[in-house]
Amino acid sequence: MSTLTLAVRDSSTMIRRQLKGLLRYPSMTVQLVITPVVLLLLFVYVFGGTLGAGLGGGRDVYVNYVVPGILLMAVATAATGTAVMVATDMTEGIIARFRTMRIWRASVLTGHVVGAVIQQLLGMAVLIGVALAIGFSPNATAVEWLAATGLLTLFVVAITWLSVALGMKSPTPEAASNAPMPLILLPFLGSGFVPTDSMPTVLRWFAEYQPFTPIMETVRGLLLGTPIGSSAAIATAWCVGIAAVSYLWAKNTFNKA
Repeated sequence: MSTLTLAVRDSSTMIRRQLKGLLRYPSMTVQLVITPVVLLLLFVYVFGGTLGAGLGGGRDVYVNYVVPGILLMAVATAATGTAVMVATDMTEGIIARFRTMRIWRASVLTGHVVGAVIQQLLGMAVLIGVALAIGFSPNATAVEWLAATGLLTLFVVAITWLSVALGMKSPTPEAASNAPMPLILLPFLGSGFVPTDSMPTVLRWFAEYQPFTPIMETVRGLLLGTPIGSSAAIATAWCVGIAAVSYLWAKNTFNKA
């Protein structure tokens, strides 16, 4: 059996294992889908009138503005679940068992990443559906939707590899649940909920140069026609950089475990 055939076979097996795990324990998946939806409804219907007025409109304007931030927050929230599942595998001995088997080593990590990416993309689809139902009104063309989807998928892959690396470095699943927590704050400390020019100088500097802001601005521009400028190139660079560094970190940690 060739190396490529072995890699495809073992990766497929690990992906099925991951997806079956998600089906067997649906509570985490439901939580990861429901939490961003609740946040969306909260910001639109509780704060949307006031915050939308600051954008020159009302609740209908704010729902358009806030959706990209909620999308990225959904991915950051899901990273917690991925980190916990990886840490559980690392601490319960299943990884040691896999090491004794004749399988493609990277398939273990591949299963976690692909399974998590599928879970998160489905969750984002549900979130966008709810957003459309409450007034989100993108004017994007098919090509712009495709570009936004591609960027969001790249972002999901990057954050998933980062959560896998964090999960592998965590001594317990409990510790892993806290490791990705700072990611959830970044949409707040960026342009996810209010424009950065409304922030104090120091906070505005951080908000404009942290990785989530150019991603949110690019998604917002693709879906709603707002100016993108250099955000698309910066967003892509951040996603590729995070994915590459996190992949190497996870691979190195796995090989040393």
